[in-house]
Amino acid sequence: MNKTKAKLKYNPNSFDVIENGDYVLCAVSKKEILLKNLNYWNVDLQEAYFSPTEVKLRYEEINKK
Repeated sequence: MNKTKAKLKYNPNSFDVIENGDYVLCAVSKKEILLKNLNYWNVDLQEAYFSPTEVKLRYEEINKK
């Protein structure tokens, strides 16, 4: 079974599927995230994250002083 990459628009508490697919890539780790397992994203940056670990890494990167 070939998986295809989806294109999404991230909204607060939900996302819209722009192009059908099975997964998106984590913006930090580049790991595949199945849509059914997608729980973390940033609406402003329009990025998906694999886990809270990647969310923290991106937050720290953005908020460097």
